[in-house]
Amino acid sequence: MEDADKSNLWHYNKRLQRYANENRKGITKAEACIWKHVLSARQMQGYQFRRQRPVLNYIADFLCKELMLIIEVDGLTHDWEEVAENDIIREGQLKEVGFSVLRFSDEEVLTNIENVIRTIENYIEEYKTNHPL
Repeated sequence: MEDADKSNLWHYNKRLQRYANENRKGITKAEACIWKHVLSARQMQGYQFRRQRPVLNYIADFLCKELMLIIEVDGLTHDWEEVAENDIIREGQLKEVGFSVLRFSDEEVLTNIENVIRTIENYIEEYKTNHPL
């Protein structure tokens, strides 16, 4: 599969647009927190993040095209093994087209937002070092 870039709209999947819109309306407390305090309005070093972005056959919680970064916020679920297996497959496919994925738990976002911010900032610094303008 080809790398995600402007020519293919970063593998935007229009068929998932309706589901993405529904997800935006049903945002979790942790997703709302990271959006409001970290990612919205270019708060993270001026980079634009988009919420619930359809990419490939998935809906990314947050996506920054400039950084080729997807941020996932994971909530509680009943079948951890199945979810973990699906996450590995999903991450592999996203990495195959050039995205990096940072994953945080709901609890981490809600109780330790400073570490979440630090982790994203570290990713950005590493990305800028490896992808100079």
